[in-house]
Amino acid sequence: MSSASSIITPLGPSESTCGYCGLPGVRSTAQSNLSSATLSASRLSCQAYQEMIDRGWRRSGTYCYKPDLKHQCCPNYTIKLDAAAFEASKSHRKLLSRWNRFILGDMAGKAPHGSGNSSGSSPFSLQQSIHAPERAFLPSPAQPSHTFEIILEPSTFTPEKFELFEKYQTDIHHDESNSQTGFKRFLVDSPLQSAPIPYLRSDPPRHLPRNYGSYHQLYRLDGQLIAVGVLDILPNCVSSVYFMYDKTWEKHSLGKLSALREVCLAKEMQEAGAPDMSALYMGFYIHSCPKMRYKGEYSPSYLADPEDYTWHPLDVCSKLLDKHRYACFSHPEHSIEGPPVLIHEPAPHPTVDRLMGVLVIESIKRGTMNVAPVVVSKKWLRSEFREEVYSCVAGLGLKLANEMILYTG
Repeated sequence: MSSASSIITPLGPSESTCGYCGLPGVRSTAQSNLSSATLSASRLSCQAYQEMIDRGWRRSGTYCYKPDLKHQCCPNYTIKLDAAAFEASKSHRKLLSRWNRFILGDMAGKAPHGSGNSSGSSPFSLQQSIHAPERAFLPSPAQPSHTFEIILEPSTFTPEKFELFEKYQTDIHHDESNSQTGFKRFLVDSPLQSAPIPYLRSDPPRHLPRNYGSYHQLYRLDGQLIAVGVLDILPNCVSSVYFMYDKTWEKHSLGKLSALREVCLAKEMQEAGAPDMSALYMGFYIHSCPKMRYKGEYSPSYLADPEDYTWHPLDVCSKLLDKHRYACFSHPEHSIEGPPVLIHEPAPHPTVDRLMGVLVIESIKRGTMNVAPVVVSKKWLRSEFREEVYSCVAGLGLKLANEMILYTG
């Protein structure tokens, strides 16, 4: 897969209200999320986005942003879970067993070997336990207490999905200012370009995706849509974007069940021969916010270093984060205590020679793009545009920036 199919519009740094801040001594007016770089993506190859999230980027629809951890009140660290090495905890097994008994009813005792028995009387299999209650995996003629289906489909809008989103936002987040346009922009629209997954097995299981790209994982109970997981399936990972559910089923901890299902998806894709699939990316880990530390319950997990983007075990990182607001794991001496200084540091200014490989669309005529090095473009004369490019290049890294094409409208 090439990153050359990626077309982006650099937008520069940004600032927004922090929804997680719990730092003592920081006044509410100073609670801000800073992004060192943002961009709008018209197209992104899945390989390009994989490289972006490995450098701390995240997308919301077609809008992509890179948090400025050093100057944030609540630094957002990219977290990944090793799918192959993951082992469900005792509480995870009990949760799965409880859900499976609810779905299967009297059939629960006849479920496949290792499908969630928490007594330790049989070996536990995450895959078997995950799929045991699903309609597609039940033996015929099965008569469970409830019909449970999981459907993985490309990201699309339906009134049914929006109705669930609207209910979730109202019931869970007490937000009633929702619209179909906002839902589409946030959880349906995606710049990711679908591309075939080159499985090494000629016959991967039918329930696995055939293409990289953006998906909705639908949870249906007795025909009713009760939850949707928004996922990006990328060359190295399953990336969890968002999860919404009907509060009616809150007692079943659907959020935790979804995390187990998503790590299972990554594990199964890896076993089916998806060449580089290895992890579940769970978004951001926010150590300063207790309610966001739940991601550390899944192990072994790793955090991306904010300076050199190497991966470090979460248990090691936590010790440093206990003492510092901002932690650099590769160079602990760079870590910072105390409240943030909410400023945007100017991005480095590479030399003209180093920017010659960064291309911008000069014109589009009869369906053909005419591109030129950004530094010889007329647009380069605008200081605001130059600063947007500098921040974008710093966030992407020069190698990846050279593989994309800039578009300014």
